[in-house]
Amino acid sequence: MTEPNSADRPPAPPAPPRVLVVDDDRASRQLMAKILRQDGYEIEEAADGTEAIARARALADGKPGLDVVVSDIRMVEADGLEVLKAFRAHSPDTPVILVTAFGNVNVDDAMDAIRQGAFDYLSKPYQVDAIKLVVGRALQQKRLAEENRTLRREVREKYKLENIVGRSEAMLQVYKTAARVAATGATVLIQGESGSGKELLARAIHQRSPRAAGPFVAVDCGALAEGVLESELFGHVRGAFTGAQERHRGLFEQAEGGTLFLDEIGNVSQKIQAQLLRALQEGELRPVGASEPVHVDVRSVAATNVDLAQAVKAGHFREDLYYRLNVVTIRLPPLRERPEDLPLLAEHFVRKHAKREDARVSEAAQKLLASYRWPGNVRELENVVARALALNPSGVIVPEDLPDTLRDPERAAAAEPNPLGALAEGRPTLSVVERRYADLVLRETSGNKSRAAEILGIDRKTLSRILESGGGGE
Repeated sequence: MTEPNSADRPPAPPAPPRVLVVDDDRASRQLMAKILRQDGYEIEEAADGTEAIARARALADGKPGLDVVVSDIRMVEADGLEVLKAFRAHSPDTPVILVTAFGNVNVDDAMDAIRQGAFDYLSKPYQVDAIKLVVGRALQQKRLAEENRTLRREVREKYKLENIVGRSEAMLQVYKTAARVAATGATVLIQGESGSGKELLARAIHQRSPRAAGPFVAVDCGALAEGVLESELFGHVRGAFTGAQERHRGLFEQAEGGTLFLDEIGNVSQKIQAQLLRALQEGELRPVGASEPVHVDVRSVAATNVDLAQAVKAGHFREDLYYRLNVVTIRLPPLRERPEDLPLLAEHFVRKHAKREDARVSEAAQKLLASYRWPGNVRELENVVARALALNPSGVIVPEDLPDTLRDPERAAAAEPNPLGALAEGRPTLSVVERRYADLVLRETSGNKSRAAEILGIDRKTLSRILESGGGGE
């Protein structure tokens, strides 16, 4: 009889949680161990505090870890607080539950134990269900701590500069500037078209900065009305306006110690610009309805798809705010300016979205990708690759998996806004050109506004506004 292939074998069941029971009273220790074994835990026993402390120190040498420690607090050689201190030093994610005899219950001891990091503090004689419940909760906390640590690691991996794909000369300059400025506290202005990856770059700068442990908070300034944006950015106090039932911490306060990403900064009103200048320049803001300012410690990274220098000349953007934001400027090139990066990006998105390891883009499909001008930039390319993989379970993207705009050169050319063509048509207004392009993308998505907004790099609200405007200028 042949051995079954390892890939066909069912996965091994997870190992049972390991619990260390510490008590210099043998009868109490064995009773606790018996209770916890009933729930399927793997039990280790320590006959006194010094043995438990040695076990904690062994964790640093690679010995298998523990999931929970249940320790008596009154022991001769070393007490439960010393055991707690050892595990906090050598295995801070391992919850420690301290137990004491009924006659030894002391409020000060209990408070001291919790203050030093004990998960809980119980007294004997304990109820069986109670101890099982506390140990179960302690295990849940440890699992959450591990999940959070894994998530933080994944976030750091996802947004590190190495994951901003490209080897073109233009992207090399982006890498160099971003890596240098990340280590400083300088305000950064990222310029680039919608879909070019401005938020990804902002997150990468945050993750490489001394503020990486702090929050990264993003806000799309162009998607919110002035009153809503003011409240979102700076917060409000209770009673500031109808419906303000409680104090609301704005995004500046939520980003304390971290980075605030101000996307589409060129779309904010003059009033908000003045408030932003004060927050960036003085490090203080005034929540809506508040009488006293709030001080904040936040690094700002702003992004725009418009020329702020021209907006300053036109009187639409404050010059002092522009220079405050424009300490270091990074221009993200559109995808059409770095065609050598397109195959790398396509394969990167295949690896990201494919369910098969052998997934790839066929040579014929690569040629079509290279012939398209990508008005939606990197975001549009990712959407195209994800859509193609969803339609083709084989994992090999062929031309038939691509949208009509890529397979039909005439429609592909029509999908890209052409400023020279617009001038030849009698100088239509910008809003008319915007609406025409939005109409085209909406038709290509069969009227799916969410999909169209995603391709255009805007939200549904902004798309609806564009579609409803621009009709009087033709």
